[in-house]
Amino acid sequence: MEDAAPETPLDDPLMKTVEIIVSGRVQRVGFRACVRKLAISLTVNGTVMNLPDGRVRIVASCEEIILEKFISSLYGCPRAVVRDVVVTPCEYTEYATFTIERTGVY
Repeated sequence: MEDAAPETPLDDPLMKTVEIIVSGRVQRVGFRACVRKLAISLTVNGTVMNLPDGRVRIVASCEEIILEKFISSLYGCPRAVVRDVVVTPCEYTEYATFTIERTGVY
């Protein structure tokens, strides 16, 4: 009898990837650095970048319950004023860490 193959994150139904678009006063106030700090503290992997229209785009991958905590924590970033958060599920993507993209080409 063969051993079952180890489960990978791609097979794990608890792992999710979402795109999060945040609007408000979220550029030039340290918001991306705050998002990265939150992500690292919660073991969320992905990326964050400014968009040309003043919004911020976050792509985050982790367990669904942690994603919910991560998203709700975005409102607590100092100096930022989060007006709207739009979360769109995506195909699961595995990231090695959480990075800040310096230029947002979307």
